[in-house]
Amino acid sequence: MKKVMFGILAAALVVACGNKNSKEENQNAQTKAEQEVVTVYTHRHYEPDQKIFKMFEDKTGIEVKVVNASADELIQKMQMEGEQSPADVLITVDAGRLGRAKEQGLLQTINSTVLENTVPAHLRDVDNQWFGLTKRARIIAYAKDRVNPEDLSTYEDLVAEKWRGKILVRSSSNIYNQSLMASIIANDGEEAAKAWAEGMVKNMARAPKGSDRDQVKAVVAGEGDLAIVNSYYIGKMLNSPDAEEVKVAQQIGLFFPNQENRGTHINVSGAGVAKYAPNKANAIAFIEFLVQQDAQQIFTDANYEYPVLSTVNPTPDIKNWGDFKEDTLGLNVLGANNKKAVLIFDESGWK
Repeated sequence: MKKVMFGILAAALVVACGNKNSKEENQNAQTKAEQEVVTVYTHRHYEPDQKIFKMFEDKTGIEVKVVNASADELIQKMQMEGEQSPADVLITVDAGRLGRAKEQGLLQTINSTVLENTVPAHLRDVDNQWFGLTKRARIIAYAKDRVNPEDLSTYEDLVAEKWRGKILVRSSSNIYNQSLMASIIANDGEEAAKAWAEGMVKNMARAPKGSDRDQVKAVVAGEGDLAIVNSYYIGKMLNSPDAEEVKVAQQIGLFFPNQENRGTHINVSGAGVAKYAPNKANAIAFIEFLVQQDAQQIFTDANYEYPVLSTVNPTPDIKNWGDFKEDTLGLNVLGANNKKAVLIFDESGWK
């Protein structure tokens, strides 16, 4: 009888242990499944980005959950969510915005040999809290039929009398202009930057309005002869499904300023790991993937941005623009000087 009871107890113990182990395995499997995700808050709204995210999913098995909104909305969302934020990665355009996210404690320092070896030092945060993914050059677009490119030279020269009433540019509230101004403060000093802003206001063909594309269209329409725009917009217009946009872009020449000194102003779209990322390892792996060959090729092929990876072969349009010297100013300065830039714009009357 005792042997029978012992056998029953032993069997029950085995079953209980088996159930316990099975329960633990299920919990571990569930936890692992929950971790196989990366939540990306992104300001970039380009369809090719979705293709890149799908490539990452196929390669790693990690699901990419995307939250799209403007940079300001995403930053505010992360602030409100605090430690409960599901965000693993923040992607936005312009180093100034990335600097703002860092300043507000929304990003964290990460260690990645891949990113440090791939992204040049001036295109990433000094504390490794964000990394450039693509480059944009802030160039001068000019009317081919009215402007001799030999008359162009630097951003600073745009205040010369010869350009009075001929310059088209976006509002001072635009982050691209704020970062350009921040770079001028860093390179020339605050007093020179103030004088430049005042001179630009005098030389404007009209009050600032519209997007970079609108500035290009206004040049072709004869409202002005020059426009300050990001290079990739010209590429997008040249390859637009809208025949009129293509026609407009074909009448525009591109000039890369300051080739005889510091080089043309460069900005980036970039990414950082969120401060409270629930899936930090996945977030790092995701950003590392974005600077690899396949992803970088799509960035440049589909959106006409310059890659940060030097081995990528640019599109024919980008090649046609030729090589140029870029300003290697550390982009942390753009965020650091943003408030000064905004103040100078206000004082100069740059609307």
